[in-house]
Amino acid sequence: MVALANVQYGLSNEDIRAVQRALIARGHMIPAGPTGHFEDQTRAAYAEEQRAQGYTGADADGIPGCTSLSELGRQSGFAVDCQSTGPAGRLSLSQVTYQDPGNQTGQAAMQAYARTACNLTGMNPSYGVPALVTITKRESAYNDPHWRVNTTDVNAHGPIMPDRHPQNCSRGATQCIPITFAEYHQAGTATTPYDVVADMCATINYVRARYKVNQSGSNFAALVQQADPSRPPRGY
Repeated sequence: MVALANVQYGLSNEDIRAVQRALIARGHMIPAGPTGHFEDQTRAAYAEEQRAQGYTGADADGIPGCTSLSELGRQSGFAVDCQSTGPAGRLSLSQVTYQDPGNQTGQAAMQAYARTACNLTGMNPSYGVPALVTITKRESAYNDPHWRVNTTDVNAHGPIMPDRHPQNCSRGATQCIPITFAEYHQAGTATTPYDVVADMCATINYVRARYKVNQSGSNFAALVQQADPSRPPRGY
């Protein structure tokens, strides 16, 4: 059994090794071999597999989704778990880290990160991507380094953390406070809210719990004004 939540860019685990072996067996090149780490070579190989399955354009971006991974599993002899996508990776506040990996900025980058977050959380990208990108535009100017941490709002208090800011400051592209990030952390993602995918996943899990956004995300923008580009910004 391979879990979709484990087979994502930047992670290292045995599920990734199984997928790498399957990709290599199907003729896709991974020069480093089945290392168990999902890096650029594996992403390129997975994109080739997606194109072989008939995907094109942004749908062949090398980021596994349930349908493409299940088809690879069918061809290669392993089952895929697409359901273990809830916030089973809940952290204690002490487990939150504060390093900034320097993820990309800009609208196009946010769209790519949002697709990954939707895949990990089981949200339909048609709804989740525009909602998340709108939030990042309003909260951090698409993850601009100058806006990745808010040191002026009511949350800006608490002990100073390794990033030299008070613990409770909102951080990341979607501006999660650490206690919220910890509670709604997505299994298999980074432990720092500065990581865009981890931050977006926590946001999805949070709005589902707080605002009753449904599994597909079809009511995301309707229930969370900050995610709706047709309405004025409003903190969430």
